[in-house]
Amino acid sequence: MQTTDSLFLIAGSGDYPRLVIEGARQAGIARIAVATFENETDPAIASLADTAFPMRVGQLGRLLDAARQSGASQSLMAGQIAPSNLFNLRPDMKALVLLAKLPVRNAETLFGAVASELEKAGVPLILATTFMDGHVAGAGHLAGPKIKPRVLEDLQFGHRIAKESSRLDIGQTVVVKNGTVLAVEAFEGTNEAIKRGGSLGRGGAVMVKVSKPGQDMRFDVPVVGTKTLETAAAAGVKTIGVEAGSTILLDRPRVSAQADSLGISLFGL
Repeated sequence: MQTTDSLFLIAGSGDYPRLVIEGARQAGIARIAVATFENETDPAIASLADTAFPMRVGQLGRLLDAARQSGASQSLMAGQIAPSNLFNLRPDMKALVLLAKLPVRNAETLFGAVASELEKAGVPLILATTFMDGHVAGAGHLAGPKIKPRVLEDLQFGHRIAKESSRLDIGQTVVVKNGTVLAVEAFEGTNEAIKRGGSLGRGGAVMVKVSKPGQDMRFDVPVVGTKTLETAAAAGVKTIGVEAGSTILLDRPRVSAQADSLGISLFGL
C-alpha cells in the first residue's frame, strides 16, 4: 500500500471520502486537506479534514492551486462525480485548455488529464484503493445466502460479458438471467441498469460489476454500496457478483450486514 505523511483528498459524493479519511488517520496520516465540490461532496467531510477547499466541478485551476497550497505530498480521488456534471461543466480557463486537447471526452480521459496536471503540480495521484484494504472484496462467498450452481454459471457468464462491454467503454455492470443478457450499463449508471434488468428478469436476475481491462485504479474503482443493494432488492435482483481484488464495498461491514438482511447473495469473482 502506498502511504504518505500528508494527503490532498479530492472528495466526490457518497461514503468513500469518509472511509478514506478514517483509513488514512488509522495509517498515521497527520495532515489531510480536502477539495469539496458543490452539489456533490457531503458537507460533513470538510469537518473531518484539517483544511477544506470548496469549489465546483470544472474549476481545475482552483483544484490545482488548492493541491499546491495544501502542502500535501500526494493526492487521492474518492467518491463519485455524477456523469451529468461532467457533461454540464462550467469550466474555468485551465479546464478549457485541458478539454481542448482531448480528442475523446469521457470520465477516463478527463480524470486522466487531471491526474497528469496534479503530477505536474507536485502532488501526484495515488491509487484510490489506498487506505481501503478492509473494504476490498475478496473471492468467493462474501455475504447473504449461499449460491446455487446454476446461479454461479450466470455469474461467470455475466463476468465475461461485463469484461467485454467495459473493454469497449460501454459499461462495467450487466444484469443476466439463465444465460441471457437483460441489461448493460451505459451512461445511465449502475442503479438504472439494475432497475431495467431486474424488471425484465422478473425475479432471479443476477448483477455483475467488474473493472475494465487496464482500468486506472487511481480514479476509476468499481464500487458496491448499500444503495446498490437497496436498488437490487427493489428490482428483484437477488445475486450480485463483484470482481475480487478490485471492487470496493462501501463500507464492508454495513454492506455485508445489509446483504444478509435483504437476502442478497454477494459473491467475489
